[in-house]
Amino acid sequence: MAEMRQSEQEIVVEQVLDAPRELVWKASTDPELISQWWGSKSLTTTVEEMDVRPGGMWRIVQRDAEGNEYAFHGVYHEVSPPERIVGTFEFEGMPGHIMLETDTFEDLSGGRTKMTYRMVFQSVEDRDAVLQSGVQGELVEGVDHLAELLEDLKAQKPAAPAP
Repeated sequence: MAEMRQSEQEIVVEQVLDAPRELVWKASTDPELISQWWGSKSLTTTVEEMDVRPGGMWRIVQRDAEGNEYAFHGVYHEVSPPERIVGTFEFEGMPGHIMLETDTFEDLSGGRTKMTYRMVFQSVEDRDAVLQSGVQGELVEGVDHLAELLEDLKAQKPAAPAP
């Protein structure tokens, strides 16, 4: 279960995942995998753009059952595989309220990974707006979905070579 804590201008979500760091990195940077775990299961997630390199852009759109769209985008500032990603994050429904997100992937013993999302907001008001929107539940839910996806990925056996 993901753990969330907050300070004046930050929200931090941490979880120890029972998967090797390289697999957690892949699930966090592969658009096909991200669409399977990012956010609430009640929403359909589409990765429209994901150029995981410094200066690269990303855009994700979520849709609910009524067809409402919620879009997010940002720019990658630092990409250090498989350890760290730093970039911006902006909800298009609140333009101009940009946060800086740092994702770290710490290699632990036993093939486990500690994943930490650190979100730094421009103001206490921006942080409070995110907390009041209910997004914190979606953050924790998304990381829990990631843990489920990683279990599925670990269970998949590689295809046998052709004779």
